[in-house]
Amino acid sequence: MTTSEPVIRPAVPGDLAAVAEINAHYVTHTVATFDETPRTLADWRRWLADLGGHGLPFLVADLAGDVAGYAYAGPWRPKPAYRYTVEDTIYVAPGHVGRRLGTALLGALVTASAEAGMRRMVAVIADSGDDRSAALHRRFGFTEAGRLTRVGFKHGRWIDTLLMQRSLSG
Repeated sequence: MTTSEPVIRPAVPGDLAAVAEINAHYVTHTVATFDETPRTLADWRRWLADLGGHGLPFLVADLAGDVAGYAYAGPWRPKPAYRYTVEDTIYVAPGHVGRRLGTALLGALVTASAEAGMRRMVAVIADSGDDRSAALHRRFGFTEAGRLTRVGFKHGRWIDTLLMQRSLSG
């Protein structure tokens, strides 16, 4: 494991194979995402272009040239009145968990989303019994906005989601 400091930077197409690999791990082995099929590289290319077209950030944690995590702010809902609200997504490669990359990614994502003119960020966190994601969000000023019970079914079990939110402006 490398000991260099991460560089948080905008994702480029060359990063997407690593992003797809990280995503595939969480889709296949966890309930952190409710996706049941990993996204293809073509899917990731379209998503990167779509977010860029909306002026929304898609970031990676670069450790000595390797993508060790990613984060993006996607539209919260498709209806026009939600255009200033984004949902955050953050994943760290399994071999790099515990190195504060999630902290670095979320901090940069909050800043970049505010700079993009967004006003509110929402986190939808699968409640798997592990509080790390909610704790990370609390450290960045997110507060609980509600809970949706038994809304996801994956790997043979029902999962709740915790909704958290924070302001991105004054």
